[in-house]
Amino acid sequence: MSYRVTLLEDALAFDVEPHETLLAAALRADINLPHDCKSGTCGTCRFRIVEGTVDYLEPPMGLDPEERAAGFGLACQARPASDLVAEIEVMPSLVEPPARHRATVRAVERLAADVVHLALDLPEAARCDYLPGQYVNIHFDDGRSRSFSMAAPPRGRTIELHVRQIPGGAFTERRIATLAPGDALDIELPHGSFFLRKDDFRPLLMVATGTGLAPVKSILESLMDDPDCPPVALYWGARTKADLYLHAAIEAWAGRFDDFRYVPVLSRPDADWDGRRGYVQDAVLADFPDLSEQAIYLCGSPTMVGAAKSLFLSNGASVNHIYADSFLFQHNRSAG
Repeated sequence: MSYRVTLLEDALAFDVEPHETLLAAALRADINLPHDCKSGTCGTCRFRIVEGTVDYLEPPMGLDPEERAAGFGLACQARPASDLVAEIEVMPSLVEPPARHRATVRAVERLAADVVHLALDLPEAARCDYLPGQYVNIHFDDGRSRSFSMAAPPRGRTIELHVRQIPGGAFTERRIATLAPGDALDIELPHGSFFLRKDDFRPLLMVATGTGLAPVKSILESLMDDPDCPPVALYWGARTKADLYLHAAIEAWAGRFDDFRYVPVLSRPDADWDGRRGYVQDAVLADFPDLSEQAIYLCGSPTMVGAAKSLFLSNGASVNHIYADSFLFQHNRSAG
């Protein structure tokens, strides 16, 4: 039998068939719920169960036991076991549907030993509309694709990417080494549910590792010189100082915000490093023992994102105000 799901805040309702997940049924009903990996790993489709129960074929990796005990579920894996009343964000209409384009390489520049800045120009007729924080898929002739977050807000027809080169990677190591201005790439954008929630006026806590900085940079650049921007704290985790490929530029951002704090954290620093050491999520907790007032954006390795979510929830963070983008399982970025 089918069950009825009612979304509390939006006065929307839809039916879920026995073989369907909550997300699949919502999309079939043209209700666009947040989602990305669809495998129960990224946690983007998290929702709160107000009334009713759900089952899972197997426990989803992206749902912490603390979250499940608090009444939360993952829409991409949850199968209603009764009628439901749920609280979940419905994606706003300003999110553009993805479109395929033939882009032209504008520039390929090295930012660090293993990070490349790739700038692509869209065709003149294309709309370069995306929300800062979203990502683009690059498609290849063999049917594979790789995904990269835009590293700057929309600027004309140009998109900017930070590509970490993975040893042996077909694109990130071999193909990108041959790219030159004028070359063409098949791309599709925009994708992703990681973007600034403008109606959330809490102080912003941005936590990134590695090239997880890219979507965070896009979001923060869109807020520069905005008198209504809330206080911003950016914690960027890396292994060594050489991996902080935009360190000096970020330090200069302080002049573009009324209240900005930048804390780089190194897990494998040299002896001459006089900054913070260890894991970036631990540095955050040392400075914010109570996270109940922050809007938290996490982006980077799945290890960091998972550990940070668990730690932050146990220190007062609101599960409804944690937004995460984990590179490995969401975008296949580690596959090269």
